[in-house]
Amino acid sequence: MTVPDPGPDHAQRASVRCATLVAMTSVPISDDSIRLGQFLKLADLADSGAHARALLEDGAVTVNGEDETRRGRQLVKGDVVEVDLPTGYKEATVG
Repeated sequence: MTVPDPGPDHAQRASVRCATLVAMTSVPISDDSIRLGQFLKLADLADSGAHARALLEDGAVTVNGEDETRRGRQLVKGDVVEVDLPTGYKEATVG
């Protein structure tokens, strides 16, 4: 009798995620802060405002490692935004 493989554990999933992570980009902003929805478009992480909203509603966006669903969240320089896209993970830093 064989025991089914339970699948990758958390550490293995994290290493797979890191392997599919696209290089992080620093995206300069002209003000002290920017709204998350605007930043997703500016950083080419979302194609449009509607796409940004869908990504947030689907739970595909994290800011500084924390899940985020608020399009209006204020980001400041140094914040790291990560998006789980069908093509892989993408990250951008507010610069």
